[in-house]
Amino acid sequence: MKVLLIKDVQGLGKAGEVKEVKDGYGKNFLIGKGFAKHATQEVLARHAASVKKHQENEQKELERLKMISTQLEKLKIDIIKKMGKNNHLFGAVTKEEITQALKLQHDIEIDKKHIVSKENIKSIGEHNIDLKLGHGLKATLHVNVLGE
Repeated sequence: MKVLLIKDVQGLGKAGEVKEVKDGYGKNFLIGKGFAKHATQEVLARHAASVKKHQENEQKELERLKMISTQLEKLKIDIIKKMGKNNHLFGAVTKEEITQALKLQHDIEIDKKHIVSKENIKSIGEHNIDLKLGHGLKATLHVNVLGE
């Protein structure tokens, strides 16, 4: 019996592979537990269409992220924070504040999880923030912190 694996099965194969297995193992365990489907032409065609659609969506996402990456390299955002007498900020500039400023000033939305700054911004001036956008794409955002 031929089955299309839906999930990875240790010792048999990975999801998306078509495997030849014994009838009892295929029907009772793999199909019964939801690890596989009977590999009919219809099931294989649906799986192929699903894989193709997933690849197209991934390609569109990659193109969108490349466009955002090139935009971010050229942009500069300003963040205004309260500061004390010795030119130090009250608190640090947060990732949330950076994403909000980017949304308000340039209408670009990124998730705060993409910001990978190692040090907190605790002083006024220009700072470069590293971003990991996914799919191996990286960008640098220029942040100008102004004292109030």
